[in-house]
Amino acid sequence: MYFHPMRMLKYNLEKSLFGVCTELAERIGLSTRSVRLWFIYASFFTLGSPVIIYLVSAFWFNMKRYSSERRTRVWDL
Repeated sequence: MYFHPMRMLKYNLEKSLFGVCTELAERIGLSTRSVRLWFIYASFFTLGSPVIIYLVSAFWFNMKRYSSERRTRVWDL
């Protein structure tokens, strides 16, 4: 099976990025593509301020994911 190089690049980028747009799209109930486009257009119109929101939410989602994975209960020991 042969994969197109651009598709592999897109898959690897989406897999390795923070997943903020996917998380927000699931919570809001929109498509991931529309949330990503909103971030791109808003970044152009406001000279990059949504990038700060993106990075803060990436940090928040990552910390939330980390704290839920590392949580142990007394009876699990």
